[in-house]
Amino acid sequence: MKLNLASIALALVLPTAAFAQDSIAVTSTGEYPNTFSSGSANVSPFTQESKRFNDWAVSFGAGVPLVQSADLTSLKNGNGTNVFGYSAYFSVDKAITHAFGLNLQYDRGETRQGWFNTKSDNATAAGQPGARTQYDAISLLGDVNFSNLLRRVDNKSPYRWALHGYAGIGTLAYRAYLEDLGGQRLMTEVKPFKLTSLFGQAGAGLKYKISRRLDLEGRLMYVVTGDDEFDGAGKGQTGYNLREDQISDNFFNATLGLSLKLGKHQSHLMWHDPLQEIYYKLDVLEQRNQDIEVCKKGDGDNDGVCDDWDRQLDTPAGARVDGAGVALDTDLDGVIDLYDKCVTVPGPVENNGCPTGQGLVNDNTRVLEGIEFDLDSDRILPSNTPILNNAANYINSSGGSYNVVGGTDTRASDAYNMNLSQRRANNVKNYLIQNGVEGSKLNAVGRGEKDLKYPECNPATKCPEWKNRANRRVYFEAR
Repeated sequence: MKLNLASIALALVLPTAAFAQDSIAVTSTGEYPNTFSSGSANVSPFTQESKRFNDWAVSFGAGVPLVQSADLTSLKNGNGTNVFGYSAYFSVDKAITHAFGLNLQYDRGETRQGWFNTKSDNATAAGQPGARTQYDAISLLGDVNFSNLLRRVDNKSPYRWALHGYAGIGTLAYRAYLEDLGGQRLMTEVKPFKLTSLFGQAGAGLKYKISRRLDLEGRLMYVVTGDDEFDGAGKGQTGYNLREDQISDNFFNATLGLSLKLGKHQSHLMWHDPLQEIYYKLDVLEQRNQDIEVCKKGDGDNDGVCDDWDRQLDTPAGARVDGAGVALDTDLDGVIDLYDKCVTVPGPVENNGCPTGQGLVNDNTRVLEGIEFDLDSDRILPSNTPILNNAANYINSSGGSYNVVGGTDTRASDAYNMNLSQRRANNVKNYLIQNGVEGSKLNAVGRGEKDLKYPECNPATKCPEWKNRANRRVYFEAR
């Protein structure tokens, strides 16, 4: 009954939580952003496609269960004889956040307790029985990653060890056998999914990250059966069940197992430090010159370049300029980009910078160095939409067609990077088409790690993260 109520409550809560996380409402009242709105138009829903980390895994392992809180125990029972059983488990693990997850786990095993091992020995004295219990259990466990939860914010180093805590409830079915001078017999049998079969377990595990796909874990769990007959000592306060006063036979379960992380991404959510991306952005800022130059003569043409070093003091309003304050002319045809109707293709001044006559124009000049992407992601970041909108205007105003070229850094395999770069190029192409660019003008090309902005970054060298990020880009070139 309790298990059914818990299932109903979980079914009611999950849709509510999912709806709450998917809300993308944007406030337009000018009020301060609140819990229900971000106050920004750059909002996108959290979907399966936008995920950047793996969050599923399967775990399996084996170990030794030791009955200790019971009338018949596994260690030092009576004359000090130790008897050992066996156990195995399999679980499907889902990471909810970087510090919490849920595991649906199946356990199977056999505990052995009493004065002797009933599998290999026989009873030799009255009042000194041996017992064994075969059990099957299904439980739902909460998984807390203490290493991520308690990690210091100034700890930038990667880690391969993680301490986890587990606790949960489930249903336990078992068959308990007892052997004494009268022979071996079945003492108690409990079927699964009954009110009397509810049990709980809690414990801790230490994980070691072998690779991005595989973890090794040692785990110690304490299982509370809630049943005084689990150890096979008999029913009620009679016979061998009189040796102890507790009403729950409990046992430790020590296991060693492996976790196989599933998914297409490079890293798993439970091994991710949420501040990781902030670290390398801070490193980039530290390398930049933070000195503030005072503009003594002002900026007469308001082009953002001080008159102290402005080589063009009368730049037209609205024109983009280079570092010297000179209006940009991308195709070097004598018509600045502000007035050029074909920004990337040279043409005469009298034709507004567009070519005249027929024929193909061969221009390999890059229109735009491009937009950058997060590690192992093909998602267009909201901060890049203004750049792509400008690119859409350029391409619409020109008469040529363009390659949308995708690239990656040098991490992962060549085949994986080629596929990732193609997905990045396709996403940018689709974005431009959705914003009014003719599809016939665009061709998405993935070049993987074959076209690096910083070629010195390769698997044999260690590049700063800002150079790796610059290599994860999409740019345009005229065809």
